[in-house]
Amino acid sequence: MLHDMRSIPEHTASTNAQEALESGPDVPYPTKEDAASATVEAILTEVASWVGELRCASMSRLVQSHVSMSQMHVLWLLQHHGAMPMSKLADLLGVSLSNATGIIDRMETNKLIERVRVPDDRRLVLVQPGPEGRRAVSQTESTKRDGMRSVIGRLSASERPVVLEALRSLRRALNAEVESSATHRHHFADITN
Repeated sequence: MLHDMRSIPEHTASTNAQEALESGPDVPYPTKEDAASATVEAILTEVASWVGELRCASMSRLVQSHVSMSQMHVLWLLQHHGAMPMSKLADLLGVSLSNATGIIDRMETNKLIERVRVPDDRRLVLVQPGPEGRRAVSQTESTKRDGMRSVIGRLSASERPVVLEALRSLRRALNAEVESSATHRHHFADITN
């Protein structure tokens, strides 16, 4: 699939407009909405391609360290949302509490996660990354960062500020989307819900 994405020509976004122009007077010109849609699709294709490449690079190290994708997903959730009760983790994973407990039991055996009691309420047990889990996340993030550093190093000095501004624009749009989403909660949210 990644090979197919890499082989998509850079001019994909303008292909439909060019075809309409060459088809003759009976074919309507593309609208602004058509052009905007084609641009969005081209962006999605590009992002999917490089995200997939980064994922493959970081996953090869995980396989060597015997961390599964589902375990890594749990670790990323805990890193993003912070320590949480099993019920909240099960909700985020979209699995039953017993299923989540099985996953966490296996991860605890390998020191990927730790269960800790809340001092103010000893009945409440939170799940958080353990030493091996923190190492796995750090290693994965380091691999991705090293890969991106190498890629960015191939950009010209004039291309880098353009890419930086485009990424900042994407970050602003992502922040706005996250803030408008009722289902997305950060680690500073009430963890007992």
